[in-house]
Amino acid sequence: MDNPKTKKEIGRKLKAARNKKRMTQVQVAEKAGLNTNYYACIERGEVNASIEMLESILKVLDVKSSKILPF
Repeated sequence: MDNPKTKKEIGRKLKAARNKKRMTQVQVAEKAGLNTNYYACIERGEVNASIEMLESILKVLDVKSSKILPF
């Protein structure tokens, strides 16, 4: 996931899913076992999140990976 466009797109979709669930970044990060600032960076497309981290986030948001991941 080194493509900046891909990271931004994933971040945008995660934010939309989070907003749909009416959750804050803090709530998602805590439930996924992540640092809040790191989660915010994922949503902004600034960092490469591991597959394991994305799986944890998707589980918290109750979203299928096919809705978020472009691959």
